Amino acid sequence: MAAGVAGGGATVTAVRYAMLLTMLLGLLALALAVGLIIGHASLADLQVRAVLLDLRLARGAAAALAGAALAVAGVLMQGLFRNPLASSSVLGADAGASLGGQTALIVHGLCAASLPAWIVPELALPLGCLAGAALALTALVLLVGRTAGLATLLLMGVILTTLCGSLSALLVSLAQDSWQLGRALIAFGLGSVDGKGLRHLALGLPLVAAGVAAAWWWGRGLDLMLCGEEEAAALGVDTRALAFWSLAWCAVLTGAAVALGGGVAFVGLIVPHALRPFAGSAHRRLIPAAALGGAAFLVACDDLARILPATGEVPLGVITGLLGAPLFMIILLRTRRELGW
Repeated sequence: MAAGVAGGGATVTAVRYAMLLTMLLGLLALALAVGLIIGHASLADLQVRAVLLDLRLARGAAAALAGAALAVAGVLMQGLFRNPLASSSVLGADAGASLGGQTALIVHGLCAASLPAWIVPELALPLGCLAGAALALTALVLLVGRTAGLATLLLMGVILTTLCGSLSALLVSLAQDSWQLGRALIAFGLGSVDGKGLRHLALGLPLVAAGVAAAWWWGRGLDLMLCGEEEAAALGVDTRALAFWSLAWCAVLTGAAVALGGGVAFVGLIVPHALRPFAGSAHRRLIPAAALGGAAFLVACDDLARILPATGEVPLGVITGLLGAPLFMIILLRTRRELGW
């Protein structure tokens, strides 16, 4: 187990940190602006300009919220497990949230007539994602604890991800009698922010905002946890409460992100690693930077998904997987050398 999260930049000046946040905010604004002009229809057409702006702004906002949530969830997991390779995607939380969302979709699709009128798909989906992420993280902690070795933690994450993926495939196969429902399940599992509107944003924004604020609140405790659980407890940190709330808010952030963007991997692993050398290892500085960086990264990935030539739109999860998998291997090899594992 790593004694602390890999990455330099323990001390970062206020000016350098402000410049980093400004740069990340500029990248996010640029990615959103690019997203507004990408599409088959042109904004020059006055008759459809307002509709296109509404649709593309909602799509960009959904991608930004999902990216921010996944990046902050990754910071929480890396700090809690004191492990540079921990993230919601590597530990199975993303796959659990995706499975929960697909379960909610299929239950609502098959039983909509018997459900209360207020349970609309926009509400059922985030509830299912939250439950799936929470169950996956609970299973991980019960099976390996928070002090497991790097190999054990990664292996259990692979097992949980594979199990959830297999169950998701089973749901898709069972839903093939309904072409529309089966197609929705596949599209959700591959990841996409297409079709997101004000209802989705109204439900996702409070969850993401609360999760980011809570992560920042627990930041000082996570800083002390990097020195070890016993040392943190000796310095007055309630380690049980810290662990419980870190996992709970990670589930909220992951569930909200998957509800908005579907199955999107590696954001919570790559973004904190990329920003830690510039933002420092202090969580109260890293978390705002990760939120902006994750938002900019996923909006840029969505722009790329819409630009690439294809018969249909390339799924967002495919783009993040193609970018994230090689970077994850590089991080894994570097961590292996540093830890002698």
